[in-house]
Amino acid sequence: MALLSLEGVSRSFGGLRAVSDVTLAVEAGRITGLIGPNGAGKTTLVNLIAGLLSLTAGRVSFDSADISALPPHQIARLGLARTFQNIRLLPEQTVLENVLIGFHAQERSGLLAALLGLPRMHAERTSLEHKAQALLQQFEMTAFADYPAGGLSYGHQRRVEMMRALAASPRLLLLDEPVAGMNDVEAEGLGRIFRRLADNGMAVLLIEHNMRFVMSLCDTLYVLQSGALIAAGPPAAVARDPRVIDAYLGV
Repeated sequence: MALLSLEGVSRSFGGLRAVSDVTLAVEAGRITGLIGPNGAGKTTLVNLIAGLLSLTAGRVSFDSADISALPPHQIARLGLARTFQNIRLLPEQTVLENVLIGFHAQERSGLLAALLGLPRMHAERTSLEHKAQALLQQFEMTAFADYPAGGLSYGHQRRVEMMRALAASPRLLLLDEPVAGMNDVEAEGLGRIFRRLADNGMAVLLIEHNMRFVMSLCDTLYVLQSGALIAAGPPAAVARDPRVIDAYLGV
């Protein structure tokens, strides 16, 4: 059963239909890819799922509940986290501090406890730092814990953004072009992490231009062109589809 499902989802901007009647499903424990040429509507579709844009038509369901009209913070609380095409970090803060921001929903000590320095506040902070350190280890970033995030390479900044998203303990992770600008070695390293997340039961929706990357990693592929789905299925079958070859692969 799909954790996330879209039924006839559409979005228009004035007279332009950016997303048109899209139906797809994302299952727990699997990596689902969404590909397409520039301007195909991929990021618009992700913004519709995350609640950053409202639907013109259709329905978005998460764990069988209709989330089509929910605001982003309520959707996030249900267990959906995302990354963005443009990295959004606090550049002057350390890597560890940036990751800790992702745990804000798990904080239970209030402002008064923080101001008074109560023991429970220190215990909570210590617990969250241990969780953050575990993420740093998972992403092979422990050595950079105290580095300012803005001084890291592009690939390492991408990893920090993903760790911050995972700090929320999501059930569904939306990755918007996570390996853009990375070399093959960096991309393969992240691919192994994404596969482990899926193997541990997380649903992953991957939006990406790197065709080699998605072909090697995804269990199911959906292909958008001009806002509409033109193909769906196992990666090998999608890659042979003449419409995909014409629209995306350029052969």
